[in-house]
Amino acid sequence: MKILVPVKRVVDANVKVRPRADETGVDLANLKMAMNPFDEIAVEEAVRLKEKGVATEIVVVSCGSPASQETLRTALSVGADRAILVDCGDTELQPLAVAKLLKAVCAAEQPQLVIAGKQAIDDDANQVGQMLAALQGWSQATFASRVEIAGNSAKVTREVDGGLEILEVPLPAVVTADLRLNEPRYAKLPDVMKAKKKPLDTRTPADLGVDITPRLKTLKVSEPPRRQGGGKVADVADLVNKLKNEAKVI
Repeated sequence: MKILVPVKRVVDANVKVRPRADETGVDLANLKMAMNPFDEIAVEEAVRLKEKGVATEIVVVSCGSPASQETLRTALSVGADRAILVDCGDTELQPLAVAKLLKAVCAAEQPQLVIAGKQAIDDDANQVGQMLAALQGWSQATFASRVEIAGNSAKVTREVDGGLEILEVPLPAVVTADLRLNEPRYAKLPDVMKAKKKPLDTRTPADLGVDITPRLKTLKVSEPPRRQGGGKVADVADLVNKLKNEAKVI
């Protein structure tokens, strides 16, 4: 079984981001970049499935600028076999465009399973996995906390508001990884060196026949308003008065 894992290059989760002075976007100058944390979990799950003998090949793909090669090499160092970079230059990629690019890659690679992070921490869209499944006409299971492959189906335990839900979906399928699916491993130095020799192909949206022109326009990016400090009240009557007349919540 071949598994395809999309990965995205984002600002490191430990870095605090700020909007640009003109509020046209996020200031990325001199910020540390890394693989999206949920994508790390997806790569780890694919590697574990290969170690169990379920999967035979893991292909990682990233849509973005040439700098995304670093992210792909990171995935190769933890166990992926091949990498594909869809070089989109500096074009702003939106979820539908990414889903269409991945659909074209799936048509070429013919994977039986796509494991993706449930969302990217930069835009928090949580749309690509669902859009890809819809475009492909495949079954999908989102927010997975456990994945088991048996024959031509996948049993996925997913996290919902009320607890856990267990689904069985036929392959091929799209599964999106949640935080508790696994704990990603650290790449060993010898594996990092070996990853430099693993194949990494580069394609363009034109090669895949996909139009990635943005369909949405970002009007403004700003920080949330600062929270006001708390205050003391003299008694219950004063508290009720403030809740009724100032906060207007009762």
